[in-house]
Amino acid sequence: MRLSVLTAVATAVATAVFACGHQPGMQPAMQPPTNGPRPETGERHFGAIRQLTFGGENAEAYFSHDGKRLIFQSTRDGRSCDQQFVMNVDGSGVRRVSTGFGKTTCGYFFDGDRRIFFASTHAADSACPRKPDPSKGYVWGLDPYDIYTANDDGSGLKRLTNYAVYTAEGTLSPDGHTIVFTSLKDGDLDIYTMNIDGTNIKRLTTQPGYDGGPFFSPDGKKIVYRAWHPSDTALTNYQDLLKQRLVRPNRMEIWVMNADGSDQHQITNLGGANFAPYFTPDGRRIIFSSNYKNPRSRNFELYLVNSDGSGLEQVTNHPEFDGFPMFSPDGTKLVWASGRSSKEGELNLFIADWKP
Repeated sequence: MRLSVLTAVATAVATAVFACGHQPGMQPAMQPPTNGPRPETGERHFGAIRQLTFGGENAEAYFSHDGKRLIFQSTRDGRSCDQQFVMNVDGSGVRRVSTGFGKTTCGYFFDGDRRIFFASTHAADSACPRKPDPSKGYVWGLDPYDIYTANDDGSGLKRLTNYAVYTAEGTLSPDGHTIVFTSLKDGDLDIYTMNIDGTNIKRLTTQPGYDGGPFFSPDGKKIVYRAWHPSDTALTNYQDLLKQRLVRPNRMEIWVMNADGSDQHQITNLGGANFAPYFTPDGRRIIFSSNYKNPRSRNFELYLVNSDGSGLEQVTNHPEFDGFPMFSPDGTKLVWASGRSSKEGELNLFIADWKP
């Protein structure tokens, strides 16, 4: 997840991983669009909705700059952990662009959509990372990701970071010059920026606790992210888990800061897990996922909130998980991951016409 938290959220969404129902190289048939939201659903911001993936766990779909393609992570084809794929926005032309080894997360287009970057553990081990001990409860493993770049077809792979600890959740500034990401490289989960060639690394957050999932505002002046800054016994427990390369991501709120790291401030105080924030195209509101109404449930919904924290509005209304929203560059579409219309344990990608 961007919690790059997909593993943690998937734990809340399902108890098992289901193999993809399509053979490698086959394209799923497109689900015809719905006739828009029925009045009783309350999803007034959605027009026609299309399901883009069918089977397995699919999440973190992010648009190319031209709005014609999506990069996403998936356990399709019977995989036990995520690899990166690219597809057209209608769900066609699916192609794996990561190595097929290790585990990946958080893909993004850059360099005029000619190249991509993503995080992968394949340098540490070609196999999927071991899952956390169930006896530790609801925890997420901080796998040894580093960030890699490649051509948009997966060729020309290059390692951008070399920390051998959790370094992921990378996204791109609107001007295409800066990557913002999360890393454990200095002993805590903090947010950093760097040039697209890996130089000029700057640490933006320093308060003890989890800071992650950053995205730039459309004008590049702000960064929205999720954070949890525990104190006292909770901080001790958090740090003890970090030493075991684990985190318990069941409490997070939405924060905003300037692109240089100044003026860090919390804008939600809802309780539960609030994550995957993304600015609306006009930069005035933020869409995010939350289970604050029932923090122990798998029912995450999408919400809108003004950038000052006022005007909370529920966007989705479905008993299954909804998360990882991103607007198309022209603001006319929203793509997100959802458990709706899926078998138990699956997570699929959907795209909807957006009505502001």
